Amino acid sequence: MAPSSPNNVVCVMDASTPLGIALVDRLLRLKFTVHAAIHSSISEFMFNGYDNKSLKIFHSDPFDYHSIIDALRGCCGLFYTFDPPRHQPTFDDDEMMVMGEMEVRAAHNVLEACAQTDTIDKVVFTSSVAAVIWGQDRNSTSVSHLDERFWSDVHFCRKFKLWHGLSKTVAEKTAWALARDRGVNMVSVNAGLLVGPDLTIDNPYLKGAAEMYESGLFVTVDLNYLVEAHIRVFQDLSSYGRYICFNHVINTNDDAADLARKLTSLPPGEEQQFAREIPQRISNKKLNKLLMNFKGEEQIG
Repeated sequence: MAPSSPNNVVCVMDASTPLGIALVDRLLRLKFTVHAAIHSSISEFMFNGYDNKSLKIFHSDPFDYHSIIDALRGCCGLFYTFDPPRHQPTFDDDEMMVMGEMEVRAAHNVLEACAQTDTIDKVVFTSSVAAVIWGQDRNSTSVSHLDERFWSDVHFCRKFKLWHGLSKTVAEKTAWALARDRGVNMVSVNAGLLVGPDLTIDNPYLKGAAEMYESGLFVTVDLNYLVEAHIRVFQDLSSYGRYICFNHVINTNDDAADLARKLTSLPPGEEQQFAREIPQRISNKKLNKLLMNFKGEEQIG
C-alpha cells in the first residue's frame, strides 16, 4: 500500500521500459491499481491480457505537462524512470548532449506535475550509479568507499564525454532541487548497470567501463532485484534520500569475462582490460539495511 494514502493507485512512467514493464507486473500482483504511462502506442500491446480494472494505460509525453497530470490524477505514488534511446551507437557528442538536456527537462516536468497533484504521497525516482561515481574523489586514498552521499562531477563528465553520467547527474539534481522546493516526498534508486537480454556494448552506461573496473566501481543489477528495491523503498515509511542499488560487483577476471561474453559485439582483446582483481570501493549498505529490516518485519508479522 502507499505510504500514507488510503488508496493504492500508483503510476509507472515510462511503463514501456524493461524496468517499467516489470514494475507494472509486480505492482499488479501486489494488488495495486496501476496507471501505466507509456510514450508509444505500440507499447500498449505489451499489457494485453492484464485485468483492465486494475490497469489503465495512459499515453504520456514527458514534455507535455498536461499528459503527465492526466496520468498522475488520483495516484498516491509515482515510479519514474527515463531511458535514452537504445542501440544507437552512431549518435555523436552533440546529439548525446541534446538527449541529456531532454532527460533533464523531462525530470523537471514530472516533478512539477507531482507537486501539483495533491494525492501524490511519494515519488521513487530511478537514477544511476553513474550519478555517483564519476569525479576526482573516486581516486582519493582518503575515501574507502563511495556511497549515496557522493555525486558525479559534471565538469569531469563533460571533459571525458561521459554523457550518461552527465545526464543522470543533472537530471537527478534537478529532480531533488524541485522536490525540496515544492515539498515533494521523493527517494531515488541509483541503479548499477541493468543486466538483461537487451544489454549490448553500445549501452551508454558502459562508456568508461575499464575505468570503473580499475576503480572498483563497476556494479550491475538484475531486473528482479531492481524491481524489489523500488517496491520496498516505496512501501517503507522510513525510506529517505538516495539508495545505491546493485547485487553484483564486476571485480574479478571471471566476472568481467562473463559480462564480455554477454556483450556479443565486444571488440577482440577488450577482455584484457579486466585482468586484475580489484577491491570493491562502492557501498550499497543503506539499501541492504532497508531490505533486511523489511524482511524482518514480514517474518514478525
